[in-house]
Amino acid sequence: MIKLVALYRKPADAPAFDKHYNEIHTPLVKKYPDLRKLEITRVTGAPIGEAKFYLMAEMYWDDKPTMDKALASPEGRAVAKDLVSFAADIVTIFHGEV
Repeated sequence: MIKLVALYRKPADAPAFDKHYNEIHTPLVKKYPDLRKLEITRVTGAPIGEAKFYLMAEMYWDDKPTMDKALASPEGRAVAKDLVSFAADIVTIFHGEV
């Protein structure tokens, strides 16, 4: 299994970010072809000091070719376009084997 992780730093306007993320971005993400699981973590703290991140989204697929196909799909392009529109400067994205 492979997962795509999106880590978001704290946005300048957290209520506006949350509204867009919940009402627009998450419904788009849920349309990824063959997505097995979506897990969203709202960061509430860190063991020492202030947390560097605000939110983490983990998206799971069976394997990398399936994920690559989903990311290249029309649904995947819609997710990417939306992400750039509201969070390009605060998100880090990577993938890894589970």
